[in-house]
Amino acid sequence: MSDTERDSAPPTFADLDIDDRVLQALSDVGYESPSPIQAATIPLLLQGTDVVGLAQTGTGKTAAFAVPILSQIDLTQKEPQALVLAPTRELALQVAEAFGKYSTHIKGLNVLPIYGGQSYGVQLSGLRRGAHVVVGTPGRVIDHLAKGTLDLSKLRFLVLDEADEMLKMGFQEDVERILEETPEHKQVALFSATMPAAIRKISKHYLHDPQEVTVKAKTSTASNITQRYVQVAHQRKLDALTRVLEVEPFEAMIIFVRTKQATEDLAERLRARGFSAAAINGDIVQAQRERTIGQLKSGAVDILVATDVAARGLDVDRISHVVNYDIPHDTESYVHRIGRTGRAGRTGEALLFVAPRERHLLKAIERATRSPLAEMTLPTVEDVNAQRVAKFGDSITANLESEHLALFRKMIEDYEREHDVPLVDIAAALALQSRDGESFLMAPEPPPPPRREYEKRERPPRKFDEGPKFSRDGQEMATYRIAVGKRHRVLPGAIVGAIANEGGLRRSDFGHISIRPDHSLVELPAQLPKETLEALRRTRISGVLIQLQPDQGPPNQRPGGRQRGRDERGRNDRKFRQDRGPR
Repeated sequence: MSDTERDSAPPTFADLDIDDRVLQALSDVGYESPSPIQAATIPLLLQGTDVVGLAQTGTGKTAAFAVPILSQIDLTQKEPQALVLAPTRELALQVAEAFGKYSTHIKGLNVLPIYGGQSYGVQLSGLRRGAHVVVGTPGRVIDHLAKGTLDLSKLRFLVLDEADEMLKMGFQEDVERILEETPEHKQVALFSATMPAAIRKISKHYLHDPQEVTVKAKTSTASNITQRYVQVAHQRKLDALTRVLEVEPFEAMIIFVRTKQATEDLAERLRARGFSAAAINGDIVQAQRERTIGQLKSGAVDILVATDVAARGLDVDRISHVVNYDIPHDTESYVHRIGRTGRAGRTGEALLFVAPRERHLLKAIERATRSPLAEMTLPTVEDVNAQRVAKFGDSITANLESEHLALFRKMIEDYEREHDVPLVDIAAALALQSRDGESFLMAPEPPPPPRREYEKRERPPRKFDEGPKFSRDGQEMATYRIAVGKRHRVLPGAIVGAIANEGGLRRSDFGHISIRPDHSLVELPAQLPKETLEALRRTRISGVLIQLQPDQGPPNQRPGGRQRGRDERGRNDRKFRQDRGPR
């Protein structure tokens, strides 16, 4: 290779002066060339420069800060040397897992995730044992600082991951408080998808002469891929997928889901419906992964159910369809997913399942990719049944050419003579036998139940004191009272963020939120575990202890309330006067 060719070639991780042990770990997981954010950020952080990285999720920013931190870690120091703040416990766990993966060959290095919803005992023992890298959510980090169980006095590296999301969730005050607790001389890396004024303020106040690195995510989609979506409720996804698989002609397909468990569950359900499906996820050993992909290439398997991570690097020409069974939360993942089809100059089909509450994610994908998705009408019962009948006829035609036909013809002729049964009835009985008793035609959908008259009337806005409520997934909800309100300048995002992180709840666990002058009412699952309630009573929003407790309703509805007392005294007084007769 000439000097000119060498200069123009993209850099490899070996060119970035990374610690050999980290370099080996990157090689083990198959990473060769750094992404743009990694190539720009790793050298700066290795030089000790503060960095502001503007990059979307999915651009490889976790390795951009994890690799240089691990290359400079001091195993002799037991106090935390690196702190990564993340907005959610899911991201905190993901980042901690990445640190563990990249530090495989650094013996004795300890990485500890700390987040709400997990018992303090596990975290306290991890901190006592000595954690070189701590990855945490702001609320739980604040708790440990308040208890004196987290010592940041010797911190060397601080990372704010998805800083804009942390601020949207109401963690600005917590983040600034944590920054105040850290040593003045430390290296800070701030990563954000956008640069609002609040992020700019934090950067100016807490970072020293930071270098700004901007990487735009690739959001273009190939023109040879047809993109469609189906709006379908979560509980009807499997039925919708089955109809698509029966009616839509495809050669091979990848179905993307969010979790490892979902890959196994969905693949098993598809096999039960007669489709050749297999699962790949991060828990599957490399040998089995290679065997499964080989089966997909050869045609022994037609459907692969996968997670994003497991499908990384997958390149199979015969994949004609990609189905997003679970919609991705970032556009970069969507682009990577559908890029698995339309290879080698072929055309491809991308189908996205969208639940009614996920339409905002569909709009975000369309805006980012500048590719409007066409809505697809699901195949009807009639469409499915027509396809089944056609395939049945095709199978008869194919078997008429079999070399074994003569043997079975003689057996049928013998049976016809002995039992005097018409040939058409024998053929029908054999067809029924081949179906193994399974219903051949799909049953028509039952008509919707008749709506009662009162259901047709427009309902008034729901109030908090109307009685039992249920979430969309059938979970019973209850109203809880927290001790922060308008005078504390709280917003719904701050309430959701704090309670979700400290209580280990999902966004779907929240109902209506009403912010009152000195308190707020929040609808949450009625049966919250005891440990969750305890954690939430100790949670703070804007520095105020929220003291979460079940709401008792307005004063005149509470047991022993004043209004109730006056009503009862009034009734008792009237009864007393009636008993005595007229004055």
